[in-house]
Amino acid sequence: MEQTIFHHMRKVRGITEKSIKRIPEDTSEVIPKGYNNNIKWNFGHIAYVQENLVYGVVGEESGLPIEYKELFSPGTKPADWQIAPPSLSEIASILTEQQSRVEEFLTGRLEEKLTTAFTNSRGLTFNTLGETFLFSFYHEAMHMETIKSIYRLAKSN
Repeated sequence: MEQTIFHHMRKVRGITEKSIKRIPEDTSEVIPKGYNNNIKWNFGHIAYVQENLVYGVVGEESGLPIEYKELFSPGTKPADWQIAPPSLSEIASILTEQQSRVEEFLTGRLEEKLTTAFTNSRGLTFNTLGETFLFSFYHEAMHMETIKSIYRLAKSN
């Protein structure tokens, strides 16, 4: 089952990687009316949240650049950025690198119980490392839908 889960991760992340490579840098920074964030924020947020759902829940150090917390954590938005964000190609590299790093870290650990159950902002509680990791697929897909919506609006303006 573990290999099936990692195979699914590669499929989900493959969709994300294909999408990020097709979006022009200037389009990635458009914030349409009714949105707080742009495409770039959503891609960075995908990386940031998966990192927390894999490493943060077990108290491990993040492999992301330190500024990702300030730029892409839940509740952040480009209007509040005090530092320049990475380019879309830099975020794409992070997403690609993260995939292999996560798979290596999680091999043999999906059933590992969390010391303290993790409850996310939606009130869902997870008890194992595998549960939080599997939720990251849903989270990534949800943000990919947001990216598609923003992209359509940005292109129509």
